[in-house]
Amino acid sequence: MRHVPRERFVPEAARAHAYDDAALFLGYGQTVSQPYVVALICQSLELTGEERVLDVGTGSGYQAAVLAELAADVISIERIPELAERARANLEGTGVQVVVGDGWQGLPERAPFDAIAVAAAAPEPPPRLLEQLAKGGRLVLPLDDLLVAIVKDGEELHTKPLAPVRFVPLVR
Repeated sequence: MRHVPRERFVPEAARAHAYDDAALFLGYGQTVSQPYVVALICQSLELTGEERVLDVGTGSGYQAAVLAELAADVISIERIPELAERARANLEGTGVQVVVGDGWQGLPERAPFDAIAVAAAAPEPPPRLLEQLAKGGRLVLPLDDLLVAIVKDGEELHTKPLAPVRFVPLVR
């Protein structure tokens, strides 16, 4: 995270608070997650540097930029075109590809993914994301107000609770 200047990923008016451990408003009803939560999500994916990662809920691109420091290939999906456009500019030079789309559906044409990070709360793990997860892969997402890690072990899923959190909802 030391290699990713968070001030690049927050609105100019919030730059004085870029390193506060707080979520910051991006507009369009969205936020950039607090640094602690981004770190917990990234750590819980247990990346080794060779993975293909799907980042759901690009927002400003901050989490995608951190993931790009930890994985071989990062694709990020954002449903709001204006935020996706801003994120592309913020992520220039990182190698992260940003696409506009439905995070609930993921990117089946680009699957499988070794890891999937979701920055929006869902009432249940989206079935399409589970389908796109490679065997042995990890999905980290907030289920309502609890961040969890789900590991795909063959056809079995193992869920580990991580921490209480508060996220905007994952819109279908």
